[in-house]
Amino acid sequence: MGETTLSAEQRSVTTQKVALVGAAVNALLSAVKIFVGIIGQSQSLVADGIHSASDLLSDGLVYFVSRRSHHAPDAKHPYGHGRFETMATMVLGGFLIIVAVGIVWDAFLRMFSPEKLLEPGLITLIAAAFSILANEGLFQYTFRIGREIKSNLLLANAWHHRSDAVSSLVVLVGIAGTMAGLPYLDAVAAIGVGLMIGKIGWELGWSAAQELLDLGLSDERVALIQSIIRSIDGAEDFHMLRTRSLGGHAAVDVHVRVDPRLSVSEGHMISLVIEQRLKRGLKEVEDVTVHIDAEDDESAIRTESLPLRAEVMAMLDQYWQGIPAVALRDRITLHYLNGKIEIELFFPKERLAQLGDIEQLGQALQQAVSGNSSFGTVRVYFG
Repeated sequence: MGETTLSAEQRSVTTQKVALVGAAVNALLSAVKIFVGIIGQSQSLVADGIHSASDLLSDGLVYFVSRRSHHAPDAKHPYGHGRFETMATMVLGGFLIIVAVGIVWDAFLRMFSPEKLLEPGLITLIAAAFSILANEGLFQYTFRIGREIKSNLLLANAWHHRSDAVSSLVVLVGIAGTMAGLPYLDAVAAIGVGLMIGKIGWELGWSAAQELLDLGLSDERVALIQSIIRSIDGAEDFHMLRTRSLGGHAAVDVHVRVDPRLSVSEGHMISLVIEQRLKRGLKEVEDVTVHIDAEDDESAIRTESLPLRAEVMAMLDQYWQGIPAVALRDRITLHYLNGKIEIELFFPKERLAQLGDIEQLGQALQQAVSGNSSFGTVRVYFG
């Protein structure tokens, strides 16, 4: 089945439906495995039942996040609600680690107390086989929907279901081995399941912690961002490229250098194209901030100490008060480049005859501002 284009609201509803199906299946598996594990005396099956109970929390996490993370930014959350997923994932990861420690510790103690080792019955073998089939079916269903709606959250949860099937397979082997006369094998299988749970908890918690520390995108994704920016007409160079993860999504911040004499509107247009193409090229990117620069901030002479237009115009009126032709100008453009202010004066074409010698006018304008180190070249244009 091909990929489906859905609105944020439709994706949320679909994700919630898949999460509820997963929760129902895991609730059933957890109840069956813990009950059968107790009456059938299989420590590993009980551990696997606890594993399924933790998966129920994972499905709850997916449901919770799908209801919250699609909400638009608001006054209290101007960058959206992606961190809800991150925080919930950290809590889930910590819980899984605690559960894993308890399972491994209990199984370890039983191994050194042979009288406490359990002897599972045939019913536990059937329950383990049922769990394998159910988890694999859940994986196939969740993975298919996740791929259709392009949901990384669902795809991750699908692989979680696949790991549950592997966990149940370990339990199946442990129970079969114990029934075949290897009494320690069920406890060993319980330890194996506990270690799997701990590994999943660590990976979830560590990934969430990295996001809270504003983990950047992978080298491959950053290289793709760089390639997209380089392909855009008018983007001469870029620097200070930064990325960060936001609960399954990402944000990009970049400074792009353009021709220093472009109009403001053209520079803005270039920034809009960069934003649109990055969002199309990388589906996880939701927020793009493009700073349009006339020069490289990292190497150019700083200009933030230079005066702004109102102060500059007051200065120029004073410096040029003895040059009557200035009053005939149409407009003045200021360029803040290389630590100085370059000035462009534009005169209407019909005033050309009134200005006299153009070369002398330009020299007079330049000479009048030469005593102020804030000013650079003065240029005169007609049109």
